[in-house]
Amino acid sequence: MNLLKKVKYRTIYLSLGILLFLLIILSTRVGAVNISYDQIFDFFLDALGKKPNGEINPVIEGLFFQIRLPRTFMCFIVGAALSVSGALMQSLFRNPIVEPGLVGTSAGSALGASLMFVFGKSALFAGVAFLGDLMLPVSAFIGGLIATIIVYKFSSYFGKVNVATMILAGIAVNAMAAGGTGFLSYIARDPQARSITFWNLGTFSGADWKSVVIVSVSTAICFSLTLRYSKQLNALQLGETEAGYLGFNVERMKIQLILINTLMVSVATSMVGVISFVGLTVPHLLRLMKGSDNRYLIIGSGLLGAIVMIIADMLARVIIAPAEMPIGIITAFVGAPVFLFLLYKNRKSHGKGGFLA
Repeated sequence: MNLLKKVKYRTIYLSLGILLFLLIILSTRVGAVNISYDQIFDFFLDALGKKPNGEINPVIEGLFFQIRLPRTFMCFIVGAALSVSGALMQSLFRNPIVEPGLVGTSAGSALGASLMFVFGKSALFAGVAFLGDLMLPVSAFIGGLIATIIVYKFSSYFGKVNVATMILAGIAVNAMAAGGTGFLSYIARDPQARSITFWNLGTFSGADWKSVVIVSVSTAICFSLTLRYSKQLNALQLGETEAGYLGFNVERMKIQLILINTLMVSVATSMVGVISFVGLTVPHLLRLMKGSDNRYLIIGSGLLGAIVMIIADMLARVIIAPAEMPIGIITAFVGAPVFLFLLYKNRKSHGKGGFLA
């Protein structure tokens, strides 16, 4: 790790970018039906109107373009969104054990999306029917925003965030949101209940090009806005009072960043379900590698988060092939021990200022 701290940011970005590109290619091959590199090359030749080198199987070609490719891109985008969100929240609350799943954002988004699953076609949402495909992400955004604000209000005293209270408030909000989602599953019809159940475990099986476009647009907008706040986030690590002395409006910045973060997480969650711990582990790994400069951390989190999500999705496809394991199970098995380790480290730093305040 000490050697990595001497490596230039450009080198880290380039290495992560190359690895991500290779994993994207590999991800399009892996699954219940393996697709060779030659077949992939022929599919692109055929799509461009050129003569392929071999015979094209239209079923496998449809599998590649309509299932594998959008699914891989969805993994890329969602992994980047959740990881950048984790880096943003950890810097905003100045603690490395904060992530969207712990402060209620994901659970609130899940409840909002579940309401849409069950009542989306009823008179309850008739007034917003004009939103069309955007009804689900909008509902998830509102649910995630309400949950995040509740946790923040309960854990903030005199302008400072008490992490222990935040975790307890997050547990309570997560429990209430999970109870609401469970109740909706109970009263829902079988297809709706099945959708909520699988969606709560996290899955990319329903990814299509329309959902990829929606998540890509929201993530790109939020990512660009987050980069604009990197210097302010660095100043915030000194403390809220010190950031104020440097000329930053801390309260306004908090509100704006919470809105940006909630939008990024809720839209991603509304499409693929609840995926925990990615936003926790990825930023922390990058801090161990290179440090806490948010100008580097935000971009690095996007690249490494996409890598981690693609690897996890490939594992989900092959572990019990031809069936598929929900990706949320894999990330929970890996992320939960990491979270416990971070809690143990944070306990030793209790009462210190700066990032661990």
